[in-house]
Amino acid sequence: MAVELGPLVASVKEHITLDSLKGKLIAIDAYNTIYQFLSIIRQPDGMPLKDSHGNVTSHLSGLFYRTIDFLQHGIVPIYVFDGKPPMLKIKTIEARMNKRESELEAWNEALEKGLLEEARQHAMASTTINKEIVESAKELLSYMGIAWLQAPSEGEAQAAHLAKSGAVYAAASQDYDLFLFGSPVVVRNLAITGRRKLPKKNIYVSIKPERIVLDRLLSNLGITQRQLVWLGMLVGTDFNEGISRIGPKTALKIVKKCKSLEEVEAELAKNSYQGFEVDAKEVERIFLDPEVEEINASEIARKASSSIPDKEKLIGFMCDKHDFDKERVEKFADILVKLKSGANQRSIFEWS
Repeated sequence: MAVELGPLVASVKEHITLDSLKGKLIAIDAYNTIYQFLSIIRQPDGMPLKDSHGNVTSHLSGLFYRTIDFLQHGIVPIYVFDGKPPMLKIKTIEARMNKRESELEAWNEALEKGLLEEARQHAMASTTINKEIVESAKELLSYMGIAWLQAPSEGEAQAAHLAKSGAVYAAASQDYDLFLFGSPVVVRNLAITGRRKLPKKNIYVSIKPERIVLDRLLSNLGITQRQLVWLGMLVGTDFNEGISRIGPKTALKIVKKCKSLEEVEAELAKNSYQGFEVDAKEVERIFLDPEVEEINASEIARKASSSIPDKEKLIGFMCDKHDFDKERVEKFADILVKLKSGANQRSIFEWS
């Protein structure tokens, strides 16, 4: 589970346009973005896009067209992929797998009853990312000339570190975990901007990009970065269960009283709450001192701007291997080549 900070973040988030990010280098949480594409890009009955060999291609469609859209708005993306997860995340991963299996069963049952809208919702909830999906995403980005990084552990931690070090302007993900990892600027809704239908309702809403500045959030809440980590731990993270009966607002009240994690645990005991089910110090360490790779700003800028598309391999990958419409792919491949050629003529330091 991603940490739920929505109610506390609402007052400091600002709606922005993609054009407002022109010339900005953005580190994008690749797994989170791929998950969004796999969830959303589906047929009416919930079936993801597939090629003639049965390979899922929804993520390839999303990455290809959305990334070109980023470039058209002057955004310079660098995708960051997850590495080996911390041991404390294994339980969360297993829980997600169990939930997706139950959603898959519910999807099939809804299809048998002809309930397409319900089937689609269960299908989206059953979304999973496997090794083949990840490798095909990396292959596509490489042919597109789009930079990507393999994080040693959590992709969000690496993206946040790049933002903290000044190598990129911001980190992008739908999850609020980026704040716990210390990203000074977070961009949300980058990959899902546009018109979206609300589940089980014939209502459409406009999804706009959001920017949230960490210092503004901390100032508004009246807490430190370390206290924000404790707050996240109280409501639940990918590495620990939240404390029963504690939501974001109650968690905020608790951490404001405390100057150490030990005091947080004492406050829980004092008010008859359950304690953390895992080593709280280890969870704190994961957020405040995560395993990341040190990469300087000039190297990131070079990676992001110097790669060029391989149009022939790109078309072969998308069309010959995965059955995408050749005329449409060629059209966008030409746009991509033109955009990347213009980017490569600029100084690598212009993107930093």
